[in-house]
Amino acid sequence: MRIVIQNELDTKRFGIELAQKLKPGDIVALIGDIGTGKTTLTKSIAEGLGITEMITSPTFAIVQEYMSGRIPLYHFDVYRLNSEEEMYELGYEEYFFGKGVCVVEWADKILELIPQDSIIISIEYGTNEEQRIYHIENYK
Repeated sequence: MRIVIQNELDTKRFGIELAQKLKPGDIVALIGDIGTGKTTLTKSIAEGLGITEMITSPTFAIVQEYMSGRIPLYHFDVYRLNSEEEMYELGYEEYFFGKGVCVVEWADKILELIPQDSIIISIEYGTNEEQRIYHIENYK
C-alpha cells in the first residue's frame, strides 16, 4: 500500500487511525532517512493510543516505555545499535511478544528480528518539503 502524506496534519491523522487498530503484540517498524518524520508518526500513534506522557526520541536509551494509554507503548530507536546482539541484551523479545505495542524507528537495522506479520512503514521524501510517501506492508 502507498499513501501520500501532504503535511504534519496528515501524519497525525494517519497515526491516530493506525493506533485505533493496534492491539497488544503488534509491531510497527519504521524505516526512513533522518528527518522523514518517524518520531512525528510515533507521537501520533501514541496520541491515538491515549498516551499522555511526552514522547521523545529514545536515541540514547534505545527504548522508552509509555504506560498511560489503553495499551502500553514501547518506543524503540535502534539507530545507535551496532549489532542485533544488543537487542538480545535489551530483552527485546519481552517487548515484541508482550502486552503492548512496539514502534521501532530505524527498523531496517534489525529487520531479521522483526516478525513477518509486523506493520512495516518505509517513509520517503515527497515532491515538496512537507510531503512524505509511506510504503506500507501488512496494514490491517
